[in-house]
Amino acid sequence: MANASAFFTFLLALTVLQITPGPDMMLIMARGVGQGRKVALLAVVGMIFVSGVVQVGLLVLGLASLLSAYPAALIMLQWIGAIYLIYLGGRMIWGSFRKHSGAALKVKPASAWQAVREGAINNLTNPKSLLFMFAFLPQFVDPAAGPVWLQLLILGSIQKLMGLLSLGSVALAAGSVGHFLYRWPQLLRWQERFTGLVMIALGIRLLLSGHSGPAPAAAR
Repeated sequence: MANASAFFTFLLALTVLQITPGPDMMLIMARGVGQGRKVALLAVVGMIFVSGVVQVGLLVLGLASLLSAYPAALIMLQWIGAIYLIYLGGRMIWGSFRKHSGAALKVKPASAWQAVREGAINNLTNPKSLLFMFAFLPQFVDPAAGPVWLQLLILGSIQKLMGLLSLGSVALAAGSVGHFLYRWPQLLRWQERFTGLVMIALGIRLLLSGHSGPAPAAAR
């Protein structure tokens, strides 16, 4: 794995990402408010375990193969990831000036199987989750620290585990959380602005400091 400082940066960015309301969190709140904890938790199962197998599998097999064939691609991916962080932060700040409402919490009822399927599809098509995994995680790959595929597997699994903790917590408290956010939309705006500033700062830091590890001579 990368050094302790880089890993702490990864955890910080991941934590900020997980606590920011997005398509996945809004769906979980909608299911919890409308149909209770069980259905909300089933949607989390779809998001984490079903889509996780697909996403982490593609991450490990796809990026590991790419970096094995083209070691220099790691540096390019790391720069793209840093620029993407800055873009994501700016987009969050810009989006915070749009009006928030409880409309996103209104969805049609779903069966247990539909909740799992809906959660998986929602997560697989969530650009924030996909781009973070495929553009940001390579920032913290250090070929000198061990096999690239294993590092990607660990980082991807950590992202999904933290998603399980954050979305699972929201599912368990969906009723109160959903109603609270519905009544206090201003909180969403300030949370998005804070998250955006953190993402921009992390992106700039990564651009100025280079990537997390030494330039690879050959990917493993």
